Amino acid sequence: MLSSRFAALAHYPFRQLADLIQGVTPAINDAPIDMSIGEPRMQPPAFVHEIVARHDGDWNRYPPIGGTAEFKAACAAWLNRRYGLRRGMIDPDTQVVAVAGTREGLFAAAFLAVSPAAAGEQPPLALMPNPFYQVYYGGAICAGAEARFLTARKETGYLPDLDAIDGETLARTQIMYLCSPGNPQGAVADLAYLKRAIELSRAHDFLLVVDECYAEIYSGDEPPPGALEAAAALGGSCANLLVFHTLSKRSSVPGLRSGFAAGSPECIDLFNRLRGYNAAATPLATLEAATALWRDETHVVATRARYRAAFDVAERLLAGRFDFFRPAGGFYLWLDVGDGVAATRHLWREAGVKVLPGRYLTQPEPDGSNIGSRYIRVALVHDIATTEAGLSRLTRAL
Repeated sequence: MLSSRFAALAHYPFRQLADLIQGVTPAINDAPIDMSIGEPRMQPPAFVHEIVARHDGDWNRYPPIGGTAEFKAACAAWLNRRYGLRRGMIDPDTQVVAVAGTREGLFAAAFLAVSPAAAGEQPPLALMPNPFYQVYYGGAICAGAEARFLTARKETGYLPDLDAIDGETLARTQIMYLCSPGNPQGAVADLAYLKRAIELSRAHDFLLVVDECYAEIYSGDEPPPGALEAAAALGGSCANLLVFHTLSKRSSVPGLRSGFAAGSPECIDLFNRLRGYNAAATPLATLEAATALWRDETHVVATRARYRAAFDVAERLLAGRFDFFRPAGGFYLWLDVGDGVAATRHLWREAGVKVLPGRYLTQPEPDGSNIGSRYIRVALVHDIATTEAGLSRLTRAL
């Protein structure tokens, strides 16, 4: 009665975490601190609330499936500013679509690219980094692909080694997911790397999906390059390419559930056809607030400064311990604690600090080892005082 495809889906990491610490009561009097999930706790700009309230008469109207013209124009204009694209490279009408948060869009992208295997043929492949965002895996499996994991370890700059992918794998590939800055190690792909990924996608005719949800959170003076920037350097075509951006991290509004996809007009057209059936549309009031957020940079500068301050605290407390390094982007720590699962349970019991075991974000290697087993992921999403308290407890407990 039920689809066999779901048998391949393990419970989502946070369900696994809940099972791991079930029945464990923190042995401290202080309030617990949840550093397990990438949910920004800062307040968004006040104008978000004002705009949503001002459009309270729009809740009895169906929103346009792909987003309003104003929203799409704001997204295209932001891409032009952020990545130095020539005007006209991204047509807001045909190359931008609103998504209900990038999670929804990244999942749906697999259905745009994956064609089921014919009888007797091997299934198509979906390539993704390891560690990986579970949504890539879930979308690929549900669309009928076989997930193939590309290890991202310290020796490869915490990015998959694109030149190590063999020809047989590339011939079967129908979609590849990349994330830059990455989750959880925060690695940033340079322009040459992104150009190489695009070139592979076109040479072997698969869809390259680049998740850039952390693009506005970075440590250095220069912002991370993007896949559309790489496409511009290759001549300006968006063939075989979709990029995803979200307001959840950039603007601290994960509850708004608003992002967008941009790139190949053929993919965007198919995306809109799919949305006509699944109707994952963004409400009009939300689109109005999101439009204003994409047009404003002041709050983003403040947000980025807050995350940099959090990493200053982390560096002061953790430098020289747990193989700490300051990532180039994102807001996670990837700490080597020997046994991530045991450390997670211990931290909750002894310190009231909730983190995520690294092995919940990784798949075993062909030899059975798991590169995430030694690690925990720590999200620096709280205010500075709470971040310092959480990291201080973590350090003492471990």
